[in-house]
Amino acid sequence: MRPVALKRGIFVAPFDGLVNPRLLAELAELAEERGWDGFFLWDHIAYRPPVRAVADPWIALSAIASATSRLRLGPLVTPLSRRRVQKLARETVTLDHLSAGRLVLGVGLGSDRNGELEPFGEVVDARERARLLDQGLERLTGFWDGEFEPPPVQRPRIPIWVAATWPNRRPLRRAALYEGLFPVEVPGPEEFAEMASEVKAMRENTGPYDLVVTNPAGTDPAPWAEAGATWCLTGFGRQPTRAEVEQEIEAGP
Repeated sequence: MRPVALKRGIFVAPFDGLVNPRLLAELAELAEERGWDGFFLWDHIAYRPPVRAVADPWIALSAIASATSRLRLGPLVTPLSRRRVQKLARETVTLDHLSAGRLVLGVGLGSDRNGELEPFGEVVDARERARLLDQGLERLTGFWDGEFEPPPVQRPRIPIWVAATWPNRRPLRRAALYEGLFPVEVPGPEEFAEMASEVKAMRENTGPYDLVVTNPAGTDPAPWAEAGATWCLTGFGRQPTRAEVEQEIEAGP
């Protein structure tokens, strides 16, 4: 893995006060003007209280792609077990074209804590969701690789970042096959470095690889960069407000 400069991004839940895609596009446009490198959204169908309103991240990301020209963008993370992979293939390629090759696809198991699986007939069992994730990734990359036309703008494919919840190590094997690792609920830089080292040892591909961390506003990114992070995202929790997000964006990366 070649060393790269640390990139900084904004990571928001498109919930409640940020449910309007026009507002999200305005915030992303401001982030681009202020020098941020990426703008990423949570991907949910529903969420537990006190959250009430939830926006579709894919429609919102399309608005963001149209309002910006440089920012990396994408969902963090999309649970493939509740998606029809052929539809996701069409959506990702179309968004990659709309953004001129700026899409990143974050994937993971999702969670059964938010009331968006069982009530809608989705798979709840974690092992089965993991199986469907691996199967979905295989089919998705096949669609990108020529089964569907057009192919993505990005070659050899749209980057895939795989989520892993600390201290679970099984997802690291999956993440090593793709373009990035997104550890969730990792306690600190030391544990992050441990996961980074392990996934690095598993990789056969020596190309660029992203190690992504999210922290609250005001977190010093330096210890995370020293631990191997290539992206440090600023997150705002499950009920972000326009004022707090704007304030952090204005302060710059």
